[in-house]
Amino acid sequence: MPDDSHEQNGHENVPSRQRRRFEGISSRAYEHPADRSALVALRKLSGFDTVFKALSGLLPERSLRLLFLSDSVRVSDQQFTHLNDMLRDACYILDLEKVPPMYVNQDPQPNAMCIGLDEPIIVVTTGLVELLDEEEMRAVIGHEVGHALSGHSVYRTILLFLTSLALKVAWIPLGNLAIMAIVTALREWFRKSELSADRAGLLVGQDLKASMRGLMKIAGGNHLHEMNVDAFLAQAEEYEAGGDLRDSVLKILNVLPRSHPFTTVRAAELKKWAESRDFQRIMDGHYPRRSEDKDTKVTDSFRESAEHYTNHVKSSKDPLMKLVTDIAGGAGDLGGRVRRGFSGFAGGGPASGGTASEGTASGGGTTTDTAEDRRPDDE
Repeated sequence: MPDDSHEQNGHENVPSRQRRRFEGISSRAYEHPADRSALVALRKLSGFDTVFKALSGLLPERSLRLLFLSDSVRVSDQQFTHLNDMLRDACYILDLEKVPPMYVNQDPQPNAMCIGLDEPIIVVTTGLVELLDEEEMRAVIGHEVGHALSGHSVYRTILLFLTSLALKVAWIPLGNLAIMAIVTALREWFRKSELSADRAGLLVGQDLKASMRGLMKIAGGNHLHEMNVDAFLAQAEEYEAGGDLRDSVLKILNVLPRSHPFTTVRAAELKKWAESRDFQRIMDGHYPRRSEDKDTKVTDSFRESAEHYTNHVKSSKDPLMKLVTDIAGGAGDLGGRVRRGFSGFAGGGPASGGTASEGTASGGGTTTDTAEDRRPDDE
């Protein structure tokens, strides 16, 4: 467990509150199975290797670092010292040998990100710093350090670049389609990687309530006295189980342009993991080490991912997932259920009008994607 007088890998001034340290921990310990499988699928996407290699040499990383150095405040012993303590504490707990530079950027939108190709850079906005209390912020910084340990910053940087590039080449026939195919795949992976980083944030903060508070503030602002964790999690339950097949399709359409999962979903996923045997084993000191990474097999990751998706589909309350389960089980009257589920999409009845309204909401998700991309990587 960390100690104030303990110095390791250049980490000192560790906060006095005792937290368990995970020496040599591998990112495999906290990575969500869907994160690993989505990354494997991304790497197999046609043309991705070519784009990745090309961008690795073209992206202006030196320019990016100079930009933050010149127009943001670098966290240090002299500036934002409380954030600097939290950063070193997070790196100490997850045993990240080199503490990445962290910058505070003037932006009222609460946001945090970990970017960089050669070495990760952590950026947090003033909106986030002002929104969260110390323990909530600790979880956010742990979240970003988790991204760094998992090597997520490379793909996040490429995603940001391609998203900007897609807007610039939108007028080129087919050119935008090719880029958007990769952007869509990157976003799917990044949404899953957020679930992994949320887990890393919990390992660093070791305070589930603080993690929950942070997510609620991201969703509803600094009005905790008006919010309730149980009610917030009930929203996630209602979101997953509510509606019919039309709602299932709309959920997919709503999430596609986003880089982050919906906040209630993240909260529910994190609470579920915090109550799992896997989390308790890590806290007891039983976790995979980085020294063992070279001996791991890709087939093990495939198997874990397959098991995760199988269990997810079986346990999901989403109407579309239930239909998939019924199809796999050979349930009767599937044709009738499909027709009833999608009947609202056809004709000009009330259900059709409802769909138009919901479609506007979906479009709203797309419209606010730019703002969403500025939302915390964090809690």
